[in-house]
Amino acid sequence: MGKEKSELIRIAEQFEIEGELESIDAHGNGHINDTFLLTCRVAPERVRKYILQRMNHEVFKDPDGLMENVMGVTSFLQKKIRENGGDPEREALNVIPLRGGGSYWKEGDGTFWRVYLFVEGADSFDVVKRPEDFYESAVAFGHFQKLLEDYPAESLHETIPNFHNTIDRLEKFKEAVEADLMHRVAEVEAEIRFVMEREEDCHILCDMLASGEIPLRVSHNDTKLNNIMLDHETGKGICVIDLDTVMPGSALYDYGDSIRFGANTGEEDEKDLSKISCDLELFSLYTKGFIEGCEGSLTEKEIRMLPMGAKLMTLECGIRFLTDYLEGDHYYKIHRPEHNLDRCRTQFAMVKDMEDKWSQMQEIVESYL
Repeated sequence: MGKEKSELIRIAEQFEIEGELESIDAHGNGHINDTFLLTCRVAPERVRKYILQRMNHEVFKDPDGLMENVMGVTSFLQKKIRENGGDPEREALNVIPLRGGGSYWKEGDGTFWRVYLFVEGADSFDVVKRPEDFYESAVAFGHFQKLLEDYPAESLHETIPNFHNTIDRLEKFKEAVEADLMHRVAEVEAEIRFVMEREEDCHILCDMLASGEIPLRVSHNDTKLNNIMLDHETGKGICVIDLDTVMPGSALYDYGDSIRFGANTGEEDEKDLSKISCDLELFSLYTKGFIEGCEGSLTEKEIRMLPMGAKLMTLECGIRFLTDYLEGDHYYKIHRPEHNLDRCRTQFAMVKDMEDKWSQMQEIVESYL
């Protein structure tokens, strides 16, 4: 588990959990935080479950700001859900406070810990197995946008500064090319050229946000399927989880990253680029679900820009993989030489396929206006 069970129990006992702790087990397979499931006996026939989580302090260097974001957004969501007649214990994350007050615990070794109420009767999935699940995730992320449309996005902390600032990502890429620390530039000239041919694209969403042409919104920034809890009985997405990257941004970031990940016909590190394409049926299905979930909260300009959101989030991801490759693979974990280069190439192949299908993507989006 990384930490001895006795240590985990001691940390868990700092929080206002109900009942007697019966078990603590590793949970999920997240890449950033360490997560454990707590099972507590509150009555002879009833248990209460919680999620204990170590926040990755190397990725998230401002735990105060991060938890201030989480507390603000979750309390806002709970209020909205309650007003709508929903169940705030299942439809939003619930932070369990420390016994002495506060939202997280700091260990002597510098690690930070928090506890959430476990969402009962639901699961998350790592890959799209059924188109219906992809659609339900779109509705759920759209509904997340709808519920938070009145939240003051500008009040949120940037837990990872410039996370979706494509202009900044481009500049860091140029610096990596110029420095050529690993002497790899010569072998990736085609990929470098691919990026530079799309330099103007990298400015589009940033410029539109700066000018107010599209509104600043609360963005989740990690809209993969596994960050939606799907109800066991109905199959519907009931709760958006993993709010660590909630920041001020654009709804187009969330939509675009979902398309990048979920509508791709191949794996993120597929070497055979002929297997990479944007599945227009999944693109259409997600677009339908996202717009429905937003319930009219998106502007006409945002809807028309959805294809650009998909293209730019994919391009940005490819730029990040390529930058890391040029700098020596220090950010993303790799499992083979040139792993980041393979990842970069799949993203760029996806971008090129989107460009080839651009008119079709626009027609699909127009049909939902």
